Amino acid sequence: MTLATPLEMFYQWEETHPETVYLKQPVEGVTKDFTWRETALQARKVAAVLLAMELPKGSNIAILSKNCAEWFITDLAIMLAGHVSVPIYSTAGEKTIRYVLDHAQCPVIFVGKLDDTEKQVAAIDGNITKLAFPYPNIPADKQWDEILQAEPYMDKPVPALDSIMTIVYTSGSTGNPKGVVHNYESICWAASNSLDELTVDQNDRILSYLPLAHITERVLVEIASFYSGMRINFLESLDTFSRDVNATEPTLFISVPRLWTRFQMGVLANMPQKKLDFLLRIPVVSGLVSKKIRTKLGLGKARLCASGSAPIPASTLEWFRKIGVNISEGWGMTENSAYGTSCVPFRADKIGCIGRAYKGVDIRIAEDGEIQVKGPCNMKEYYLEPEKTAEVLTEDGYLKTGDKGSIDSDGYIKITGRLKEIFKTAKGKYIAPVPIESKLMANSSIEQVCVTGSQLKQPIGLVVLSLEALKQDADEIEQSLLATLNEVNATLESHAVLDHLVIMKDEWTVDNGLLTPTLKLKRHNLEEQYDSLINGELRGKISKQQ
Repeated sequence: MTLATPLEMFYQWEETHPETVYLKQPVEGVTKDFTWRETALQARKVAAVLLAMELPKGSNIAILSKNCAEWFITDLAIMLAGHVSVPIYSTAGEKTIRYVLDHAQCPVIFVGKLDDTEKQVAAIDGNITKLAFPYPNIPADKQWDEILQAEPYMDKPVPALDSIMTIVYTSGSTGNPKGVVHNYESICWAASNSLDELTVDQNDRILSYLPLAHITERVLVEIASFYSGMRINFLESLDTFSRDVNATEPTLFISVPRLWTRFQMGVLANMPQKKLDFLLRIPVVSGLVSKKIRTKLGLGKARLCASGSAPIPASTLEWFRKIGVNISEGWGMTENSAYGTSCVPFRADKIGCIGRAYKGVDIRIAEDGEIQVKGPCNMKEYYLEPEKTAEVLTEDGYLKTGDKGSIDSDGYIKITGRLKEIFKTAKGKYIAPVPIESKLMANSSIEQVCVTGSQLKQPIGLVVLSLEALKQDADEIEQSLLATLNEVNATLESHAVLDHLVIMKDEWTVDNGLLTPTLKLKRHNLEEQYDSLINGELRGKISKQQ
């Protein structure tokens, strides 16, 4: 069967379902519907503006914006015009914006919804043409309403499958981001195959809120929607998250561990764990309580919930399972179109695994324990970095993931850590921090954790408490942390036993440089920033950052 490109699928919906609502964008509390006809008309007008610039075919066109209907429309327009999309995280700082635009040599950038518009736009070189989405206070060479004055480009080009579709820059957890080059074939193979694997069709609804600059949202939500015809809703802002989830009533809901933890904390803020446990033990009441919680979260109609991007504690998955929310873990990388493994259908006995390889994807464990993956979804290369490309691809075409893991007899894979994150203590013993961190996260008072200590005899844990925990009695929280520390240490080999936990004053965020845009820890930054604390004299098993 010939693989269709997103544009061919887009033409099909444009012709056969012109009046079907495809995108729903809330603005100031009012939702604007975009049918396939309206989406097509706007995309064709934007494409006309790009074509009028007479840029060389295959030019790199940047998009800097939070998720919105115009993001999808612009991506289609870039494809229609024969160019290559270069998404930039909406949370990116000036340094990252400058680096990506310079590295990719982008002549044009679309700018949309941002939190720090003035500062972020100031990072864009004056020689780059700025085109604005229809949101307030975006300084640009041309505003959206001007763009929509253009006569639509009505041709129906079909890109070659081996031509470059997009350059997706990694979140840069260990230095400058790398530009991952994907052609149409790799992205489209993953997106189209995901429909069968996840049983997605035109009747599905999803809320697009995880960054579209990240490969998972791009492939499994945006590009997959061109193949399935599913409806896409967007957030107005983080403040309206709950409202917009409930308005969407998603049938599919993909999130990341940090946000699943936030959901859990929100529930426990209104109903203490002891009370919840008591109610869940009563047969009839249990079902009513679970349904009420799911409905309040906006997940009452969700048939598939998923988590990816970073490890999620097994205790969190078990907690949600008790209220009827079965979260399937999935795993993938920017380099393989986010299409590696999934735990679909959900299996309670496989909690803690990242699932089995998708059909058509081959996964093996190398001699050093590294997970290596091969499939049509693998990237073409790192943009302008042949040495780094050679480092990450084996001679027989497998991608070196950097994740360490194991495969059980059923083909389910478990990640045991990142090869680069494993550190050696002063005793010369190796520590894999991720499994220990996952165990510590069983304590619902802990929202963020980092196990570290390469210069120490024994590792330590840095923890950030949840907002709810900060409102509780400090002595009680410390006792709870001490109990968790003792429980976790009892499961560890002697060289991995944690010496103590340190309660941090401030949370780790994208803004303070300690999280990537996908909410992964920037360990090197964190260890550098808190070097004196980590290697200083601390007393007691539980201490506080001064």
